[in-house]
Amino acid sequence: MAPRRRRPIVAAVMCTMAVVALLPACSGDAADEAQISAALAASRPISFDNDAGHELAGRLFGPAEATSGVVLAHGFSADQRTWFPFADRLGEAGYRVLTFDFRGYCPGGDGGCSEGERSVDETPSDLRSAIDALRADGVSRIAVVGSSVGGTAALLVAAADDVRLDAVVALSAPARFENLAVGPDTLALVDEPKLFIAGTEDASAAQDAQGFFDMSVQPKRLEILTTGDHGADILRGNQGEQARNAILQWLGQYLTDG
Repeated sequence: MAPRRRRPIVAAVMCTMAVVALLPACSGDAADEAQISAALAASRPISFDNDAGHELAGRLFGPAEATSGVVLAHGFSADQRTWFPFADRLGEAGYRVLTFDFRGYCPGGDGGCSEGERSVDETPSDLRSAIDALRADGVSRIAVVGSSVGGTAALLVAAADDVRLDAVVALSAPARFENLAVGPDTLALVDEPKLFIAGTEDASAAQDAQGFFDMSVQPKRLEILTTGDHGADILRGNQGEQARNAILQWLGQYLTDG
């Protein structure tokens, strides 16, 4: 797919109250309000139902005619807003991108509001509904990028017999979170290309990423970066450009038409 012309990305200089209100975490080089506004201008809100009949809030980025797309799954202490700048970047690379709030997450405003009560156990189910929603939008090739427990959910969904993905990326995914667990039996079923990313100073996440890599079948790749950032925060931190480029390269290798 030919990438769209990219808009200039405004470098973040300081964390303003407006940015803090929009992003779950704010670091020195987090996207500023102008970048987020530009990202939202190139997106549109949507909603879709999960298997329990709850309406989940999401946003679509990227060209409507794209047949390759990405679902972005947020972490436990975040919501879909954490993905907006990166979703826009993926959209500019030519992918159709869906961000969404798991059930019970209701940041409001541009972040949307998903019905139901929060349930870690149901994150894989909600993610499956998001994948179905992106397919219904005309996307035939799909990758999932998950942050923290969103990455755990991505691996569990990819292991299911009735789900076929074209690539999986897990950012700081825990091997166990409440009742969700990913072990060797699960990873043996994930034959999709897998990219695991974590930071050296996020010790448990780095250990789990190494374990996932060791237990996984090919194709697979491991990126342990020199950062203490966790999950999607890695994309905005001191190793953000390296992490973003690693994901874009992985998607470019495996999420292409033909």
